[in-house]
Amino acid sequence: MIRNMTSAELTESISHNFIVRMIPHCRAAVEMCRNLLRFRYDPRLRAIAEQIIEEQTGETARLERILPDCSSADSTPRQLCLYQVRLNPVMETMFSQMTYAEPAGNLNLSFIREMIPHHEGAILMCGNTLRSAVCPALVPVLQKIVVTQQQGIRQLRAYLKEEAEP
Repeated sequence: MIRNMTSAELTESISHNFIVRMIPHCRAAVEMCRNLLRFRYDPRLRAIAEQIIEEQTGETARLERILPDCSSADSTPRQLCLYQVRLNPVMETMFSQMTYAEPAGNLNLSFIREMIPHHEGAILMCGNTLRSAVCPALVPVLQKIVVTQQQGIRQLRAYLKEEAEP
């Protein structure tokens, strides 16, 4: 995911740049969930992972569908600079938190400790993009990503809380 997000071909369009980074981000979530499903059978976590797969697959399809139109929405050099200055720490934090998530010795907990910063990163990336002038077709996609990622974080944290209770 990190390599695909950081090596995406960027243009003079904030909309394009967001989309070509978010597509590998969504695909990584799907792959993380598929890996979990191969090795774990906890029905609650399985339902969360299946929901993430469905949502992220749908987001990827929507992003791919609007990419051609949104790629033509150029941004000014100043807008691009401000966008990137705000985005860099978000991506660095997300990558760091996912890479160095404390190993739990438990696949379920390790998955959650990586997926929560993954979702938080998506929310922050969307928020940063919504602060910019972007392709109108991208706005509802950004808003939907924020809502679904917030819901996913709540579900993952509730799972953690339930697991911690005696």
